Amino acid sequence: MAASETTDTTAVPGSGRHRVVVIGSGFGGLFGTKALRRSDVDVTMVAKTTHHLFQPLLYQVATGILSEGEIAPPTREVLAGQKNAQVLLGEVTAIDLEARTVTSQVLGRELVTPYDSLIVAAGAGQSYFGNDHFAEFAPGMKSIDDALELRGRIFGAFEMAEIGAKRGDNVDHLLTFVVVGAGPTGVEMAGQIAELAHRTLTRDFRAISSKQARVILVDAAPQVLPPFGQKLGGWAHKELEEMGVEVKVGAMVTGVDERGLTVKYKDGTEENIAAVTKVWAAGVQASPLGKTLSEQTGAPLDRAGRIAVNPDLTLPGHPEVFVVGDMIALDNLPGVAQVAIQGAKYAAKEIDGRLKGKAPQAPFKYFDKGSMAIVSRFRAVAMVGKLRLTGFIAWLMWLAVHLFYITGFKNRVTAVLHWFVSFIGKGRSERTSTEQQIFARVALQRLQRGATDLVSNPGEYDAEAERRRRAELEAQAAEEARLSDANERGVKV
Repeated sequence: MAASETTDTTAVPGSGRHRVVVIGSGFGGLFGTKALRRSDVDVTMVAKTTHHLFQPLLYQVATGILSEGEIAPPTREVLAGQKNAQVLLGEVTAIDLEARTVTSQVLGRELVTPYDSLIVAAGAGQSYFGNDHFAEFAPGMKSIDDALELRGRIFGAFEMAEIGAKRGDNVDHLLTFVVVGAGPTGVEMAGQIAELAHRTLTRDFRAISSKQARVILVDAAPQVLPPFGQKLGGWAHKELEEMGVEVKVGAMVTGVDERGLTVKYKDGTEENIAAVTKVWAAGVQASPLGKTLSEQTGAPLDRAGRIAVNPDLTLPGHPEVFVVGDMIALDNLPGVAQVAIQGAKYAAKEIDGRLKGKAPQAPFKYFDKGSMAIVSRFRAVAMVGKLRLTGFIAWLMWLAVHLFYITGFKNRVTAVLHWFVSFIGKGRSERTSTEQQIFARVALQRLQRGATDLVSNPGEYDAEAERRRRAELEAQAAEEARLSDANERGVKV
């Protein structure tokens, strides 16, 4: 076996207890793990990030309202008090249902983890509907990397426009921001960019006026916020336009490049929009692990890559494997956090019940707690049962619900403070952006094996190089100490 493919097998040594592996650290993974805290099991969470991401607030990181730490606390810190849980960093690359093992990898280091029960909560990523090359020019909104890159692009566009205007250049393409997708994420993103341009940055520049920025919301669907119905969607559409957002519905994106994008309307006409900053908030694709599970069980996949599961969230022929959240195709369940949370708790309760000899639960039934989307400060839409709310009351409900689900007391406190600064005042406390945020991911993608090419293979070691380096450091330290002891610093030589 090559050095870069080092394999290890992990298990809780000597416990002899039922082993549960949880894939993913999102809502499904975290709540599933926590639901097993009192069970007689050993839980191993395997996730490709070291944090639990509160994805619905990513757009606020991208627009400078919140810091990434407030919506993505370290998973180890969250689970530090749960003695029967351990966390392993790694992207799951294979699941062997017959051998009951999960294979994960990080920077060329491979790890094989056995299980007795498995909860797959790997979530979903951005879908570009077969045009994955769009991603380089229009980042999605599914990860901290996405949010930080977009923050750099958005604030960087204003900086470049200031330089261009100072030189006398046309900067319209730099001051045009396009959001693709008029679902909740797209609406919230478009609204915040508009507030940023028309309210927050109005006094910050000299050669440009941020109020001249264009914010365009594009979607192939015939209305804004389709899942909220025509009434709420129409209200949101009207509010966005009053804020200065240009809403183009029935417009399908057919091309994206560095300088702009092309949209095609239902009547066949096309429009080219010159815009350096694009945000992709249209469509999701379930984790590729769904395909892996489908090939081994025969369970069908839908167009979004979601796998069909039994009514108890298990896979056909494998009652020890539960799939939850955005990965499942069951009863037309929506891809929202509550589906993942409730599904994960259901799976954990079933595992605990089996160990205690209890009868199986009734089939999983989702309890819809409602849907909300913020349009701008003091304006939101809410749908709870048959109740439909708009405006300030809906906005307060949105604040309360999102505050409740932010993990950690300190994060809730700082989030409230930042919201106060941004919504009551005009400030954005998280406006720091760098070139590295914008270009680092593209640079990594150009490497054959990504970040793995930047680290040594496991087991590689140069003893002679270490000896030389140690001697250099010891000599340098000795000379620094001599200069201080002899009072020779600042003395003319």
